[in-house]
Amino acid sequence: KAAVSPGLRLLGLDVGSKTIGLALSDTRLIIASPLDTIRRRRFRDDMAALLAAIDRHGAGGVVIGLPLALDGRNSPRTQSVRAFARNLLALRDLPALLWDERLSTAAVTRQMIAADLSRKRRAEIVDKVAAAYILQGCLDAMAAAA
Repeated sequence: KAAVSPGLRLLGLDVGSKTIGLALSDTRLIIASPLDTIRRRRFRDDMAALLAAIDRHGAGGVVIGLPLALDGRNSPRTQSVRAFARNLLALRDLPALLWDERLSTAAVTRQMIAADLSRKRRAEIVDKVAAAYILQGCLDAMAAAA
């Protein structure tokens, strides 16, 4: 929390192979809200869209969901997300945190099913809602540590 300048927001990322879900915190770093979904194309295009979102929303740092295996070990997907984070930080020097996101998409999907959202609607919003779930977990942990 100390690494983020006062008044700036955190951007939460749920990095998938086809999409990147985005979520945004408030400036007090208390509440995370779903923001957008970037459809992945080429790395250059993905980064341009992500950096534009960082600039547009005044994000002073990013929280990137790290998809560890259920036993806490790394997986090929974990390594892919770590590489994504390294590549992002090579383009923009900003505070970044890799946050354990095991089962975040499953938890969000269960909540949406319980809310009786259609399969189509769930598919449209699951990535950005999962990003908000990841970011909110981090914000809650930061508040508890303060």
